Amino acid sequence: MMLARNNKGLNAQLNLLFFVLTLIFCQAAQATEKVYFYAWGGSPQVNQYLQWAKHTLQAQKNIELIHVKLTDTSDAVSRILAEKAAGNDKNGSVDLLWVNGENFASMLEHQLLAEPWLDELTHFKLTRPKQNPAVLRDFGMDTQKREAPWGKASLVFYYHSGLVAKPPKTLAEIMQWLKQYPHRFTYPKPPDFYANSFLKYAISVLNQTQPEAIQQMLYQPVNNKSFDQLSKPLWQFLDKLHPHLWRKGQYFPSSGAQMQRLIDDQEIYLSFTFTAAEIPAAVKQYNLPRKVRTYVMQDGSLSNIHFVAIPFNARHKQAAKQVADFLLSPQAQAKKQQIDIWGDQTVLDMAALSKQQQRLFVQNQAHPSALPTDAKVKLLSELHPSWVSRLNREWLKRYGVQ
Repeated sequence: MMLARNNKGLNAQLNLLFFVLTLIFCQAAQATEKVYFYAWGGSPQVNQYLQWAKHTLQAQKNIELIHVKLTDTSDAVSRILAEKAAGNDKNGSVDLLWVNGENFASMLEHQLLAEPWLDELTHFKLTRPKQNPAVLRDFGMDTQKREAPWGKASLVFYYHSGLVAKPPKTLAEIMQWLKQYPHRFTYPKPPDFYANSFLKYAISVLNQTQPEAIQQMLYQPVNNKSFDQLSKPLWQFLDKLHPHLWRKGQYFPSSGAQMQRLIDDQEIYLSFTFTAAEIPAAVKQYNLPRKVRTYVMQDGSLSNIHFVAIPFNARHKQAAKQVADFLLSPQAQAKKQQIDIWGDQTVLDMAALSKQQQRLFVQNQAHPSALPTDAKVKLLSELHPSWVSRLNREWLKRYGVQ
């Protein structure tokens, strides 16, 4: 009898111990995981949005997002490079990094990026990469699926709807449109950013019928052969276009801001910008007429996409992927696109979204001057950076005496 009671007591203690250990393991499994997101912190809108993301990620995925504010992204790249030099291959301080352009190229060159992980994200397919190859190129460079698109700025056009009933929808239509509205369009003089954007848009569109291998030369370092072949249709187009421009193409604005003033003064009726949210904001501030409307060209929109990347030595790599996937979700992208939150354009393709998901984007962007939320945008990739200086030099040589 005594032995049986002892065994019963021992079993009870073992059961209690098993229960406590199970509880500890469950709590450990559910413990909040931290993700250190190094991102530029100079914008109140961006910071406010990331605070919303932090609270939502905590509630939905039990991940604590810690925004490490940067003044220069290259500082984070230098930190990762130093960690690699010190042999820190697993416990890096950066889990996720907001990056693009030169900093991405630097990370690629020094092998600072995690192995390809983009296909692990459930929401990436919503970008429709086959239709929008720009989501796989960072300033013309193949991302190698080592970073995820987060947002974009793209070339959008705007016009005075009180003066123009039907704006041109393609580059070719601009020429026809100018015959109906002579001298009511122009673009800035290179090397202005907007001038470069217009030239890159034009050369991309004018070479769309070229074989794929030739088109790809736009995304590779330029050489004499590729420049001569691909820029030829651009100069032919501009030679015909310039006599119909504002002031007959003998004088060009200096900036996008000056083009806005020309629209406001009704000197021109059609213009463009690289930030769609800028237009309704300018209308609200009475810097543009209230009848201004924004749209995208049907033959493509030059896009500058910004990304998030995971360093090779990220301490919380799996959690960082969950954060990247969340940032790419319709919920997070729609929130970010709201003008009063950030106004950053989504990288998702509306055609890939369900009706319910599309409604997330419609609810919060009702300003009549804003780009329609259901606009279908065909993204054109940025050219390789080496093309810009060659285009500028040749443009100035041909037209830049004014």
